[in-house]
Amino acid sequence: MFMGEYQHNLDAKGRLIIPAKLREQIGPAMVLTRGMEGCIFGYPLTEWAKIEAKLAKLPLTKKNARSFTRMFYSGAMEGEFDKQGRINLSPTLKKHAGLVKECVIVGVSNRIEIWAKERWEEYSDEANESYDEIAEDLDDIEL
Repeated sequence: MFMGEYQHNLDAKGRLIIPAKLREQIGPAMVLTRGMEGCIFGYPLTEWAKIEAKLAKLPLTKKNARSFTRMFYSGAMEGEFDKQGRINLSPTLKKHAGLVKECVIVGVSNRIEIWAKERWEEYSDEANESYDEIAEDLDDIEL
């Protein structure tokens, strides 16, 4: 399970260090794709296989299903870590997430999320203000 918040910078070649604690759980490679709210989702290959199986069940007759899967897969890339624990991010994903230099890597259960620092701070501040209300709206969650 992924959790925590880490700050790192893109290097001059557009590579990002993924913290060792997260890399240990991910393995030698992961799949990165467009995430929600303007971030990048990163999945271990085993989790990606589960997502692929779920997406394969979406009906081709539904326009939203086609649109979502197109965007989700067209932005996806498999990335391997180099010896320093860096991963190269595609220009498409960097543009999607607004990544220029400062990044925040967030562990979220079965995936990691990569955010532009400013975007994460804005999202986090907003979500934090309504954290209790969000929790109340979630049915069947007992912590």
